[in-house]
Amino acid sequence: MPVATAKRVDSRRVFVVVNYVLLGLLALLCLFPLLHILALSFSSSAAASTGRVVLWPVEFTTAAYEYAFSNPQFLRSFGTSVERVVLGVTVNMVLTVLVAYALSKESHVLRGRTVYVWFFVITMLFGGGLIPTFMVVQSTGLLDSIWALVLPKAVPVFNVILLLNFFRGLPRELEEAAFVDGAGHWRVLWNVYLPLSKPALATIMLFTIVAHWNSWFDGIIYMNSPENYPLQSYLQTLVVEDTLSVRSPEELELLQDISNRTYKAAQIFLAALPVLAVYPFLQRYFVKGITLGSVKG
Repeated sequence: MPVATAKRVDSRRVFVVVNYVLLGLLALLCLFPLLHILALSFSSSAAASTGRVVLWPVEFTTAAYEYAFSNPQFLRSFGTSVERVVLGVTVNMVLTVLVAYALSKESHVLRGRTVYVWFFVITMLFGGGLIPTFMVVQSTGLLDSIWALVLPKAVPVFNVILLLNFFRGLPRELEEAAFVDGAGHWRVLWNVYLPLSKPALATIMLFTIVAHWNSWFDGIIYMNSPENYPLQSYLQTLVVEDTLSVRSPEELELLQDISNRTYKAAQIFLAALPVLAVYPFLQRYFVKGITLGSVKG
């Protein structure tokens, strides 16, 4: 093997090893908080209070999870978050696909297309602000309802632009052939565009699920009653207030084995579980969807 080629091979190996080491360290940094929370949630109150828990449970117990599942406020907030994700993802996906399909057409097909695109882009760059947005939600009677968490974010413009560029990258010949065979726009969208856009749709769905599930500020703003808080808003108030409410003698007995730290850790980990469960199924589409969708067609 020539000397120059051997040097290139060695350099390549060093580069690969360094990359693996750096990515491994980065992965550990990302996993450490989650593993610490998980270990803390399964540890006893004494172990958590004395700071003996790092990455492995100390004096293993499931008392914090038993108390979390017996807390009606936690279960109610969990149900509100699930309802929000189902409604929010459905509304977001439908409107995003319809808007992106229309804006992906050429100007001679959709007159004023450029104006419409700028209309959406301006709303992404300049918002009305918190007070005007709150007044709009209040005047439309959405306060203290699940729709206050869904409708103000019904059309995520970033996702529209992502899908719009993905649609524009699809071969025009397929659409023209469908029109020649007598198909209309609805049939072209359903039978041609959507089946070819699974990576982009999966990526956008992942963005939407994470955004709705992790959002907490709008729940505090738009919900007058804490009973209607989504899960993240409830957890935020729980962490800030630093209190552990007691409701019954049975709970008092259970609280002997847990502390505020283990209880909060259990609820935080339970709140992260749905996204952790969904992510592996959508992750394989992520790179292709975000790459193709971000290239202007």
